[in-house]
Amino acid sequence: MAQSTETTDWVSRFADEVIEESERRAPGKPVVVASGLSPSGPIHLGNLREVMTPHLVADEVRRRGHRVRHLISWDDYDRYRKVPAGVDGVDETWAEHIGKPLTSVPAPKGSAHPNWAEHFKAAMVESLAQLGVEFDGISQTEQYTSGVYREQILHAMRHRHDIDAILAQYRTKPKPADQKKQQAQQKPVDEAELEAAEGSGAAAEDDGSSGSAGYFPYKPYCGNCEKDLTTVASYDDDSTELTYACTACGFSETVRLSEFNRGKLVWKVDWPMRWAYEGVIFEPSGVDHSSPGSSFQVGGQIVGIFGGEQPIGPMYAFVGISGMAKMSSSRGGVPTPADALKIMEPQLLRWLYARRRPNQSFKIAFDQEIQRLYDEWDRLDAKVADGTALPADAAAYSRAVRTASGELPRTPRPLPYRTLASVADITAGHEDQALRILSELDPARPLASLDEARPRYDRAEAWINTHVPADQRTIVRAEPDAELLKSLDEQGRQSLRLLLDGLADHWSLDGLTHLVYGVPKVQAGFSADATPKELPPEIKTAQRSFFALLYHLLVGRDTGPRLPTLLLAVGQDRVRTLLGE
Repeated sequence: MAQSTETTDWVSRFADEVIEESERRAPGKPVVVASGLSPSGPIHLGNLREVMTPHLVADEVRRRGHRVRHLISWDDYDRYRKVPAGVDGVDETWAEHIGKPLTSVPAPKGSAHPNWAEHFKAAMVESLAQLGVEFDGISQTEQYTSGVYREQILHAMRHRHDIDAILAQYRTKPKPADQKKQQAQQKPVDEAELEAAEGSGAAAEDDGSSGSAGYFPYKPYCGNCEKDLTTVASYDDDSTELTYACTACGFSETVRLSEFNRGKLVWKVDWPMRWAYEGVIFEPSGVDHSSPGSSFQVGGQIVGIFGGEQPIGPMYAFVGISGMAKMSSSRGGVPTPADALKIMEPQLLRWLYARRRPNQSFKIAFDQEIQRLYDEWDRLDAKVADGTALPADAAAYSRAVRTASGELPRTPRPLPYRTLASVADITAGHEDQALRILSELDPARPLASLDEARPRYDRAEAWINTHVPADQRTIVRAEPDAELLKSLDEQGRQSLRLLLDGLADHWSLDGLTHLVYGVPKVQAGFSADATPKELPPEIKTAQRSFFALLYHLLVGRDTGPRLPTLLLAVGQDRVRTLLGE
């Protein structure tokens, strides 16, 4: 039996609840957790939280030896709402498909996938595989068009007055501010809901057999233009005859709902129907679904109509990006899990979701902050190795590096990310030069091949090449700055001499770190080994001035990569030349 992490972190607490609730509701059956994703455009890092939260809980339940199903419902039968900006291979002509199911919309130009939904699903599926997420995918297009939900649809239509009564409790005319909030939701409110919310209340008078217009929890897709711009004109419970008209093309028809598979339940009814149908025990929801009248809250009442219970459903907060506003999948250009995995290893990305409770927001760094995050991760790795990590931190680490199925692939020699980024920056893609520099970091354990530093090295190189502005890239001077060297006073020349005299004996990452920090100490009459507590504050100022001088002489700027790494990258001979020896 797989072992539990035996902690009281948020994942373990939810696992306790989920196991207990599953044994109460469905003893002897697999525990069911669920996520829902709409492939309406790039599936971004905010959407990933809807997957990672149940994944981490499911994985903990699985570690304890229980059978688990993690369902991901692909909401690919949702309507195509708008043409997202910033998507390659898409232009304004895609607007003609607005209102069709996502699986009926062409994929972007150049895509190898059969339709819009499959194109965006594919990238997410590949990312989830890298992240070690095991799941059962369910296409809502397949479910609806094959008639899997037929009995649930007929049941909802028979109980439309009960559903309408529940929705009526929350029905108010949306204010402008509310409308803006709805547009920002990660799971948009279904248009049919908005129509119902703004309706005259005639549904309360409909007896379900008179054929008069009223509230209907079902939305057909037009048999002519495929769009959902349809209005149900009448429905008969006994015969299941439904008449609808399309406001887009004018088409109308009468069908038997007991044989008709081209339509779907509106979102606030569809979601709780699925909870009951799949027996979902655990499914999180975004903050936008937790207010009064929101999908999760209303669903908690509607699910009873289908004979089910509301899942345990923690609210999860939004995920941001360093330097960017809250993400929305209706806009193009938002970073996806695939974008993140190009610059960071899966373990780091898993850790960012595991270490924060679902209701805590956090940011994922695509800027310089990624170097600090990697430093923090490496320190945690060291603490776990020597047994000094706090229990919750050790649990988050464990959830990041392995699943119940085993360890995720990892970099054999995980050198500091900022060092790898600096080397990739300076060497500009020359792998032989990168290997030379990296092999000199630790002369006692020289790197034999770049493969030992991969995939972390590749991630750092990708970050340098795609997220560091050109004016911040490092270009080593071709010739010495003769004018600056000539202008140095005696103290400046002495500092360079002390550095040059110590290069050969200190040619390693640790040795050069000791040397460059030690030169100003020695100049001030202290030992190079003196600690900050033993030194006056002026030494820090002297160190900053010395570092700035070296950066100017080596790369012509005030700052740059860490000096020890930069010196190793430039090489002893060239350093001596540029420093005027």
